[in-house]
Amino acid sequence: ALGKGSDLEKAFATMALVYNNSADVEGKLSKAETKSLLQTQFWGFIQGQENKPKYQEIISTLDEESENKIDFEDFMILLVSLTLMSDLLQEIKNVKTTK
Repeated sequence: ALGKGSDLEKAFATMALVYNNSADVEGKLSKAETKSLLQTQFWGFIQGQENKPKYQEIISTLDEESENKIDFEDFMILLVSLTLMSDLLQEIKNVKTTK
């Protein structure tokens, strides 16, 4: 559908597709499913973050025994939060691309 879309549009479409493929019929993920999805699909950004207090806080929240589910909006907030504190983000910022 986004064959001619920009790289950013394709990235967001991919995030939505990955989320939707894992979500239940209500379009939500359990906290355990969210944690698993982050660990399998976002490992490059979370790798090495285990000792950071903010990362530990996020994972602790996902580990809590709770019926609460994560919707797409909350999932995107988690992705942005993890991206902003990631060591990988700094590496990405240091890369210069030319077209």
